[in-house]
Amino acid sequence: MLIYADGSALSRFVASDAESPDWLRWAEAHADQIVTSPLGLTELRRTADLIGPDARQIARAVAGSLTIVRIFDQSLKPASMATSVLSPFAALHLGIAVAHPGVHAMATYDTALARVAALHRLEVVAPGRTDGWWSG
Repeated sequence: MLIYADGSALSRFVASDAESPDWLRWAEAHADQIVTSPLGLTELRRTADLIGPDARQIARAVAGSLTIVRIFDQSLKPASMATSVLSPFAALHLGIAVAHPGVHAMATYDTALARVAALHRLEVVAPGRTDGWWSG
């Protein structure tokens, strides 16, 4: 089973926040299950650009190690249905995860996206946060 990671999760590879160490340990243990899209990589690279050269180097390495899934046509319907409660990019992440037949979970630190992903019966993964953090 695959786990779709959005930009908020991928940014933990380069950020130095309190959740980054938990994310790094979890991501290493689940490296063969994590997938993302070109949008996720764009968000990772944007975060790395803001941090600096070392972060950009890490982002390049991460991008080369992840499985990238396309933004395919079937992802647009669930994405368009979620735009009333999610930003356009978050809606696209949701649409990709929901429509991909191998994805059963979403790694995200975005509260609204986590809520909607859970409604779509995706397991929400956010190492460093408690179960159900998005519902509080």
